[in-house]
Amino acid sequence: MKNKFIIRLFFATILRKIRVFWLRLKGYDIHYSTIVEGSVILDKLYPRGIHIGKNTLVAGGVTILSHDHCKRINNNQPFLIDTFIGKKCFIAVGAMILPGVKIGDEVIVGAGAVVTKDVPSNCVVAGNPAKIVRDNIRMNDFASLDSWTEESGWI
Repeated sequence: MKNKFIIRLFFATILRKIRVFWLRLKGYDIHYSTIVEGSVILDKLYPRGIHIGKNTLVAGGVTILSHDHCKRINNNQPFLIDTFIGKKCFIAVGAMILPGVKIGDEVIVGAGAVVTKDVPSNCVVAGNPAKIVRDNIRMNDFASLDSWTEESGWI
């Protein structure tokens, strides 16, 4: 039983690394240590506009956009803008990151959240539109909580 688990873990790790490598070939700026689940939707119109920092986990069902068809520029072209996600972040299942948003380092985006504005570092955001629900958090290199501080109220 333990051997089956180790074998599955080994192949899952390889598959995740191949997925990030493939996304980088397509033009996305994703650090090699980032984990991107299989059902993540990344903007295909402007892949160079999506930047994801190291040791970040992007869960399944997440949508990250880097263009806006509502805003038009020269010759009626869609508005292209960069979207940034920092280091050591966790983007939970079903979250949506709208174009032009900058998410700081060590941030947790709650499940189903719609991030419409920039998010400062070391906080938890949730809701639609996403609002800060906790701050002063610390994340480790595995994109999980390292510690809660007394100021956050979760000790």
